[in-house]
Amino acid sequence: MANSNLKTLRDSAAMRWIALLLLALAMFCSYIFMDILSPIKDLMLSQRGWDSTAFGTMQGAETFLNVFVFFLIFAGIILDKMGVRFTALLSGAVMLVGALIKYYAIADTFIGSDIEKWFTENLNYIPGLDELGVSPFYKGMPASAKVAAIGFMIFGCGVEMAGITVSRGIVKWFKGREMALAMGSEMALARLGVATCMIFSPFFAKLGGNVSVSRSVAFGVVLLMIALIMFIVYFFMDKKLDEQTGEAEEKDGPFKVSDIGQILSSSGFWLVALLCVLYYSAIFPFQKYAVNMLQCNLHLTTPEKGSFWADDSVTIVQYVIMLIVAAAGFASNFMKKKDLKYAMLVVSIISLLVYCYMGYMRQSAEAIFAVFPLLAVLITPILGNYVDHKGKAASMLILGSLLLIACHLTFAFVLPLCGNSPVGGVVIAYITILVLGASFSLVPASLWPSVPKLVEPKIIGSAYALIFWIQNIGLWLFPLLIGKVLEGTNPELAAKIKAIKETTKHAVEAGNMTIQEANAQVAAVSENVAVSYNYTWPLVMLAALGVAAFFLGLLLKAVDKKKGIGLEEPNIK
Repeated sequence: MANSNLKTLRDSAAMRWIALLLLALAMFCSYIFMDILSPIKDLMLSQRGWDSTAFGTMQGAETFLNVFVFFLIFAGIILDKMGVRFTALLSGAVMLVGALIKYYAIADTFIGSDIEKWFTENLNYIPGLDELGVSPFYKGMPASAKVAAIGFMIFGCGVEMAGITVSRGIVKWFKGREMALAMGSEMALARLGVATCMIFSPFFAKLGGNVSVSRSVAFGVVLLMIALIMFIVYFFMDKKLDEQTGEAEEKDGPFKVSDIGQILSSSGFWLVALLCVLYYSAIFPFQKYAVNMLQCNLHLTTPEKGSFWADDSVTIVQYVIMLIVAAAGFASNFMKKKDLKYAMLVVSIISLLVYCYMGYMRQSAEAIFAVFPLLAVLITPILGNYVDHKGKAASMLILGSLLLIACHLTFAFVLPLCGNSPVGGVVIAYITILVLGASFSLVPASLWPSVPKLVEPKIIGSAYALIFWIQNIGLWLFPLLIGKVLEGTNPELAAKIKAIKETTKHAVEAGNMTIQEANAQVAAVSENVAVSYNYTWPLVMLAALGVAAFFLGLLLKAVDKKKGIGLEEPNIK
């Protein structure tokens, strides 16, 4: 190299961050697909007949193979033995295969097919799994939801494999350097995928005034193709790094069961893993229902057709403003000149206010919830930089749990009281969503960089895999629980749909109504039911996870102090 001080690619800050950008963009695309149906839950009920139980069961299926077939454990072993490059490509391909299956399940061509008939008549009872209460299917579950669940299971294997691969890739490129900043930045950028999904999934579903939920899924499939390209580019970059360092990806010895035993014997590991499952279970399952929760609690009025705020182009403008918020806020963390730093912050804050105003004028629950990651994009690098240079990772986790509790209780009790206020309800929703996103940013900035302090470098992949596996138990369970609690605490809504179906069925049989008229009436009632749920008890349940995380955080801090793990110490010494 021209500069003798830069011996390898990772010695160059620019190259390190380019590698990080490739990984972050791939995860950005995967996050979009992960929640692609979340902002159109109401349309899935009216267009495909998915009630909250079907929706929650399908969403929980994402982690089924990871949890019950232990795929994620095998993924960690593959990562440790085959290396970052191979596992990244494999994860990208697996995600794409699962996404294509899910797309077919949602597509119009599935309706009336032989496959739909077969899935309607089968997989209604699975011996053993039904008795244990963990079956990803149930009798009466729509066939499209069953096939979508199968595709989502496969996608889930790929996306969780990608998650541990990206984490190890960042450790490889940033260990001994700004690792917490890198992990925090990667998650902040990747979580922009949540905002992108919230804005564009309903945009494509309703494009041109003709509702088609399959268009939203097709959008996600295209992005996963781009994610695979990002992993391919990273493959060659990472290979070049190994050629420079003389390291071999398959350098470790044969896998030993004792490796996992070594990880599981660490009390610090267990506390970090349990904190992870509590945090992620209180956030990711909530994301899948958040838009519908806002629709049920806020008094939103659709703008008049033909008005500026009802035009599809406003969606594009609002997304561009959102990118300005994220880009200016993120860039401000890396500005050395104070004047420029503050200027970028001002641009970010003003753009955020403009975005929020547009979301209010559009009266869009999807656009309102899309602010979720924006404050996180701004503060996650700040928190990561603080952990790198000052430490206090365990303390940050405790703070995050307190914010988590406050936000979910606000959604449960304060928002319903203010929801009828055209302005007040939306303002409270915006503030709570921004704070919730900020609380979640504490996790990647403090929790993930702590893992290398708990295990040996050669088994980091397995350690991350075990944490993700434990996390996946929560991500499987809580979407399902939220759906069941919603149905159980809102029995009158299910009764309404059942009643209209029976009424229209009898009317069709008597010749008083056509099938098309019957379907239109069922769809109209379903649309009304979809935005009428009371979310109090599901939100209280999620707040309880925050309470548990708070006490575990206190315990982790005590264990760290007693055993000298170093979680409160800076990464860069």
